[in-house]
Amino acid sequence: MEKKIVYAVDEKPPFIQSSFYGLQHLLACFGATVLVPILVGINPLYAIFSAGVGTLVYLAITKFKVPNFVGSSFAFIAPGVLMLGQYGPGYLAGGAIVSGVFYCLIAALIYAVGPGWIAKVLPPVVIGPVVAIIGLALAGTAIDMASTGVDGNYSIHALVIATITLLITILANYSKNQFVSSVSIIIGLAGGYIVTFILGLISPQFKFISFDVIKSAPAINLPVFVIPHFNVAVVVTFAIVSFATICEHIGHTIVTGDIVGRDYVKDPGLHRTITGDGVATAVAGVFGSVCNTTYGESLGVLSTTRVYSVFVFIFAGIIAILLSLFGKFGAFLQALPTPALGGVCILLYGSIAVNGLKQLVINKVNFDDKRNLIIASIIFILGVGGSKISFPIGGDFTFELGAIAVAALVGIILNLIIPQTDKADKSASNADLTGGKE
Repeated sequence: MEKKIVYAVDEKPPFIQSSFYGLQHLLACFGATVLVPILVGINPLYAIFSAGVGTLVYLAITKFKVPNFVGSSFAFIAPGVLMLGQYGPGYLAGGAIVSGVFYCLIAALIYAVGPGWIAKVLPPVVIGPVVAIIGLALAGTAIDMASTGVDGNYSIHALVIATITLLITILANYSKNQFVSSVSIIIGLAGGYIVTFILGLISPQFKFISFDVIKSAPAINLPVFVIPHFNVAVVVTFAIVSFATICEHIGHTIVTGDIVGRDYVKDPGLHRTITGDGVATAVAGVFGSVCNTTYGESLGVLSTTRVYSVFVFIFAGIIAILLSLFGKFGAFLQALPTPALGGVCILLYGSIAVNGLKQLVINKVNFDDKRNLIIASIIFILGVGGSKISFPIGGDFTFELGAIAVAALVGIILNLIIPQTDKADKSASNADLTGGKE
């Protein structure tokens, strides 16, 4: 029996519950939001601040109708590293501005011509596998977090913590108490944090929590403002990568609508969701952070907890801003034991993948049709197999597209060039963008 909706999109939970729900989304997205700036080489607290502001901006532009958290984008790690290393933070900010402008141009095009073409370019046979590989491509990350010890090698001790955290999360999710069930992610992480701390007192092999980051964190961390700079490499690279991430964004938006039972392509419209994503990205750049994007982890939380309230995401954004300003509190969350986070991510990333597969099921995509089989098969292998497109574009600079972007682009091209067969599944090619609901 399917779990009932706890709070619908436009319902407002009580203040205390909203705080917990908002923190839960932030925690689910926290690891990735912090990891991206660390890999690029900037202060992660800037990314947390930008995620909070970006989320509020996104919600406002989408008329507070689309529940989603906005955080650091993995797609821009490679160009971010190169821009920061070769040209400096001003050009990294410029890249975010370019990405935001490109998003807005595509949004304006969609607004002008209407979203009807999206059904042909991105039918369920493309969208379903692309969304699925967003989760599946992260599977290795979840398992690494869940099984890597303090020395960087495989650790059964890490796996024990991850397993305990996952079990706590599942048990909380099945609680008869609706509130406990709806904050199962935060309960699982809190339980994993406590268990790790206790076991760390018993054995050094369980010492996955380091409070050094809390000691070294500033009490107050003020955001910075970066003046953007531009050159040809910045414009070309960030525009091309943005095209690929827009495809991912459309997939997120369609699946979000399917989860909560709304048609976001029509209301508030893709032009608003894409504009919201783009403006949030530009905001991140001028505040010294990396490009932002809507987060698949939030989809996992929505699907798991059935709390769809947009009001909750307002709290998530505000909490992110406060945590970034009060460095000690942000550092406390940054000290979350990695295996515990990995245990929760196994569930969250799996939920993303399942929601992608759900698109294929509810739209009755016919895999006896060789056209559908070919398109979906190639998308899955390119996405899960770690494919990439990489080539130099001048000097030491190399342009690179990651697996999800490559899989999405190839899937779109195949869908456009492979002719329909006599046995083509009409529902797969002509389904509306509400996820196939009648």
